[in-house]
Amino acid sequence: MQVRVGAAVRMEGELYLILDAKHTHKGRGGATITVKLKNLTTGAVQEVTIRDPDALEEVFLERKPAQYSYNTGETYHFYDTTTFEEIAFSRSQIEDLLPFLKEGMEVTLLYADGKPVAVEPPNFVELEVVDTPPGVKGDTVSGGGKPATLETGLVVQVPFFIEVGDVVRVDTRTRKYIERVRKGGGS
Repeated sequence: MQVRVGAAVRMEGELYLILDAKHTHKGRGGATITVKLKNLTTGAVQEVTIRDPDALEEVFLERKPAQYSYNTGETYHFYDTTTFEEIAFSRSQIEDLLPFLKEGMEVTLLYADGKPVAVEPPNFVELEVVDTPPGVKGDTVSGGGKPATLETGLVVQVPFFIEVGDVVRVDTRTRKYIERVRKGGGS
């Protein structure tokens, strides 16, 4: 199997998603691959080193559009927009998604062996700034930045001109500010 980021694999009976992979070739020894894996059942992340990529069995992942509905404590509910079936995930299964999750948000459900196993956020989300220190007058375009707390609790570095009430676009893969989408106050 070809080890690549984003692939689903089965190892020792458990389903994992490959988050990162580094190939290493040592002088006399054979090549090894260090793989960062996310357990799709528990949400736990671990790093393992393997010599033989065939130790990982590739699993076909089916992707279906879905929408986040609501949460009840530790359980988060989504509905598959093609079948209208409600799917529930525990907090630990989707922990890395929580800083981006808003009601009504479009997501992708990942299915393996016909069962929903993970939720994939869109690459970019738009979130409102709920707290950030005021910018310094005249420092609207310079390099630096300041922390901003977004409506979901995520904290990102933003340019000095960003204010409370602004809506910003964030890359869910890097957790970084991309641009201001809308200035606060409806303008």
